[in-house]
Amino acid sequence: MTTSQPVSAVDFYFDSMCPWAYQTSLWIKDVAAQTGLTINWKFFSLEEINREEGKKHPWEREISYGWTPLRIAAWLRRIDMKLCGDWYGVIGNALHIEGRRPYEKEVALELLQQIGAPASTWDDALADPTTHDEVRADHQRAVSEYAGFGVPILIFPNNRATFGPVVVPAPTGEAAIQLWEITAAYNSFPGLYEIKTPKTAADMQHIADAFNPYLRARQWNSVQNPAP
Repeated sequence: MTTSQPVSAVDFYFDSMCPWAYQTSLWIKDVAAQTGLTINWKFFSLEEINREEGKKHPWEREISYGWTPLRIAAWLRRIDMKLCGDWYGVIGNALHIEGRRPYEKEVALELLQQIGAPASTWDDALADPTTHDEVRADHQRAVSEYAGFGVPILIFPNNRATFGPVVVPAPTGEAAIQLWEITAAYNSFPGLYEIKTPKTAADMQHIADAFNPYLRARQWNSVQNPAP
């Protein structure tokens, strides 16, 4: 693939717990609105990839911070991919902008109503054990086939994975298209593995300010395995 060949679709792996993936999702949705890009939403579990030895797997808990919203997403994806994306949009906004907890049933029911999901979605999705299987299958594919270690992960038509772009705030309009062109160009170089900007103290403060609602709302410790 070269940058002269337009990209018509990407797979986007997300976990609603991740503030970086949420920013990237805002950007890719802006790109899609401008270009007609198709986004196929896929699932990745930070709880599972960072699970400490001896701790329960997220599917072994009645309610999990990230896994439970992904099970809802899996149920909605069976109905319509756009509905799945809309769900990610409202739960991401709730957690990362409003500082609310979309894995709590009361909040989730309100958000499901906002996107016009069936009223029984929460109960139906969590009563169906195959939603566990669907989330786990996406996650395992991301890990085994694409060496996934975190999100966001974009899969291009050439089946090459790109981690990122990691950006805050999410660019919009012309800037969103510029970043899209950069990302597509990056993906077209098979031997290119990383371009990274070191974070200064000012950068870290900028990130902390942007993620403040998420940091106030989350009820989990941040655990991250080193990137390969």
